[in-house]
Amino acid sequence: MDPILIILISTAVVLLCIIKLKLHPVISLLLAGLVTALLTSNEHILAFADLKGLSEADTNELINMTLGKRIANAFGNTSAKVGILIALASIIGTSLMKSGGAEKIIRSILKLAGKKGTSLAMLSGSFVLAIPVFFDTVFYLMIPLVKSIGIKKNKQFGLLLMSVIAGGVMAHSLIPPTPGPLFVAEEMGIDLGAMIIGGIVVGAITVIAGYFYAVWANKRWPLQVRDTEDITVAELEEITVKSDKELPGLFISLIPIFLPLLLITGNTITSMEVKSGDASSLTNQLNDIFKTIGDPNIALLISALVSMWILWSQLTDKSKFKKNISEALQSAGVIVLITSAGGVFGQMMQQTGIGVRIGELASNYQMAVLPFAFIITAAVRSAQGSATVAMITAIGVLSGLANAELAFHPVYLALAIGCGSKIFAWMNDSAFWIITKMVGLEVKETVRYFSYLLMVMAIAGLIAIMILSQIFPFV
Repeated sequence: MDPILIILISTAVVLLCIIKLKLHPVISLLLAGLVTALLTSNEHILAFADLKGLSEADTNELINMTLGKRIANAFGNTSAKVGILIALASIIGTSLMKSGGAEKIIRSILKLAGKKGTSLAMLSGSFVLAIPVFFDTVFYLMIPLVKSIGIKKNKQFGLLLMSVIAGGVMAHSLIPPTPGPLFVAEEMGIDLGAMIIGGIVVGAITVIAGYFYAVWANKRWPLQVRDTEDITVAELEEITVKSDKELPGLFISLIPIFLPLLLITGNTITSMEVKSGDASSLTNQLNDIFKTIGDPNIALLISALVSMWILWSQLTDKSKFKKNISEALQSAGVIVLITSAGGVFGQMMQQTGIGVRIGELASNYQMAVLPFAFIITAAVRSAQGSATVAMITAIGVLSGLANAELAFHPVYLALAIGCGSKIFAWMNDSAFWIITKMVGLEVKETVRYFSYLLMVMAIAGLIAIMILSQIFPFV
């Protein structure tokens, strides 16, 4: 069976289960993954293994693996990547909100940015933070602030939410050292400095386009703060009426947010210096330290411990401490299950060999290079859910163009691949479910506030790249 047909069938299954049958997303995604796996033949798996560069032994192991083991492995792989991060981030978010730390930060932001500048502050802040750190981590750390502001400015909650998403999501695919753009730049022989500058310029344009969409969408689909499993609206409102003296200090409140970002960034910078071969002995020593404390799991663990201490110190009734942490972990558990089930769906899609099939289709059509790169990446992203995998797959199809006689610098081709990886983010994307559960949205609402937003930004990025490549070809 053609991989494209398998993808269409599995997509229909997940939509039917969630929208029509009203099944829980975990069950729906696992069923869709099961159907996809059942329809995947050994030939499909061979094509997938060849694309991934698996050894003969690993390929045979995958082919001979039972259906249940393949699904369990996919579930476990996803959980291994995000499970601890989600649990710790939930503790940090709950501790900041219930201790009043988030409220303290918000009051300071409102004083500094003014009433009209809050959304722009969140937009620019999220963009900067997401350059060295994955979008998921930035979102975990920013969402407590968004909720706290949303209680005060309920009509702007949707705008603030989309500002954080718009600011953080494009850096993941455009600006090294995140894996996708770093891999593409290395494969195409593009100087990292050029990739970073190009990514910042195009990223800024996409963020502006995303902000305009956010303003429009917030007016059309107003969104208010909702109860979630980790905290209710009533609890948030209770915190907002406290005086400044009853809240923790600003500096200590900022530590759980900025400490992991600093540690992760330190790991990234020192690792790049060591890889360059010009690192001093001090840099090597720092790299050894940051390898441990700069690992996202360890960095967020340290941050979680700090946030828990803040919560403990602010509670007058210490018996509530265990209850608050338990609620945070229960909320995280649901998100981990949904995200891991989404990982099953996405990885079963990848094993159909859809990347190879799209590459074959690409070779049969001739079109302008930049839109072509964008469309190929977008097709892979929509089919299997991962922006990084989409970029890696697309560069496998398009890498030969880097040595072709292009009328512009190849960095534009790399940026077009990055923008293409943002269409279309939906149910096979882990971020889709993280946003849905942490904000308390319905599926159709996440499509409005997340999927459509990314589509607008991606298309704006492609248009900007095509214009810039004509005005500043750099060849």
